Amino acid sequence: MRIPKKAVLAVLSLLLLASSAAFAQEGPAWEHGEISVQGTGFFTKDSQGAGISQHATDTGGFLVGYRHHFDRWLAAEANYGYDRNTQQNVTAGGPFNVQTNVHQATADLVVTLPGSYRVNPYVLAGGGALVFDPTGNPGQSVTGALRQAEAAFVYGGGVDFAVAKHVALRAEYRGFVYNRPDFQLAALNSNVTAHTAQPSAGIVFRF
Repeated sequence: MRIPKKAVLAVLSLLLLASSAAFAQEGPAWEHGEISVQGTGFFTKDSQGAGISQHATDTGGFLVGYRHHFDRWLAAEANYGYDRNTQQNVTAGGPFNVQTNVHQATADLVVTLPGSYRVNPYVLAGGGALVFDPTGNPGQSVTGALRQAEAAFVYGGGVDFAVAKHVALRAEYRGFVYNRPDFQLAALNSNVTAHTAQPSAGIVFRF
């Protein structure tokens, strides 16, 4: 199952339109902004297709983001994340492992759920891209493996715990749904949909 790029672009376009409309109604962004920095896990479910068994090593990384609150309930955010793992592919021709830097760039809408002054749960959904960039390190690369970007749907939720007027702690979960990377090599094309879980925790600065 391949995720149509037009569908992801349509989701992002709707997010931008909603952001613009709300921004025009609510005033300057700096009155409702947040910057977050989080440490993450990165855990991808094993998959199999076209005679290829695929596994990605579990790893960790970081996530930074900016969130703009339009009102008490609705916000939009943009995030960048980084992880490094090894995409392990077992084919009829043998094992092919590709160590990869994984960059993520996403945008999503956030809905804050009823909570309290100090505890603020939320859910989120949006889209973006995961970019798989082979490191080329000796013994951990496949000849001809190229950088590849895959459109991704992201969903999740979390909770903020206020510890000061402009500071909160955040615990969050994000799930990514995307096409398994083949690094533009026909021998590694399983044509399956992958799922990655990204739990995270960090700090939020509000202004």
